[in-house]
Amino acid sequence: MRLFTLICVAPLVACTPSEQVPSFDGIKFRAQLSKVDKQRDRFLVKVSKASKSLVGAREAGRYEATKYCINQYGTSDIAWVSGPDVEDVSLTINNDELQLRGACTS
Repeated sequence: MRLFTLICVAPLVACTPSEQVPSFDGIKFRAQLSKVDKQRDRFLVKVSKASKSLVGAREAGRYEATKYCINQYGTSDIAWVSGPDVEDVSLTINNDELQLRGACTS
């Protein structure tokens, strides 16, 4: 009976939303995307706790932006204003939050 319970429960655990969050550089970052000036194509991505891994935070921001552009426009093309590929000193980080800006291009 115990084995049956574990088999039934295990698939449910794997489907929880927290398990679906990808990790970057071994860390699960919280990234939020918002539109800029209510324009659907322009966005700002904020990635929390960037000091844990700047490499991972950059990729978490890129992932969030790419996912958004694909969902909105069907393409992953992004024109970065302040993107993840700039040198570390050029990144915008406020209160341990990485901020990336860009626009989806179609």
